[in-house]
Amino acid sequence: MATEPRWDDTPPSEERYERTFSFPGELRNVTGARLAAEEFLRALSRQAPPGAQEYWDDILLVVTELAANAIQYAPGPFDLRMRRTFDGVHVTMRDTNPARPEPRPFHPRTGGGGIGWHLVHTLCSQVSVVVHDTGKDIHAFLPW
Repeated sequence: MATEPRWDDTPPSEERYERTFSFPGELRNVTGARLAAEEFLRALSRQAPPGAQEYWDDILLVVTELAANAIQYAPGPFDLRMRRTFDGVHVTMRDTNPARPEPRPFHPRTGGGGIGWHLVHTLCSQVSVVVHDTGKDIHAFLPW
């Protein structure tokens, strides 16, 4: 069976595994982003199960942390984009604050946060921030 020529480098198996979810930026949208990520992973796992259970959990944790940070530091709407890559999942969080995230000291005995950005960097194989006129995109690559 002949197929149409491809004009990009995306293998056919990756085409179907990309979703974008938009949120108005309310506190409850942190849960909404996590549920959207779970929906994406459930669909993905039907064709390509994760190499280890912790990969699923790590992706959900990263999405939750990025959504919580978007709510706290970039009031307004945010978008979550998830895409299957050759060896993992690419998570992009777009928010309205052009400031780059900065790690804060984490003090477990006193609380007050500070662990989220450290977790994201620990769990991801690569993290990058792209600033644009209306905010920023945080790109996180995780194994699958």
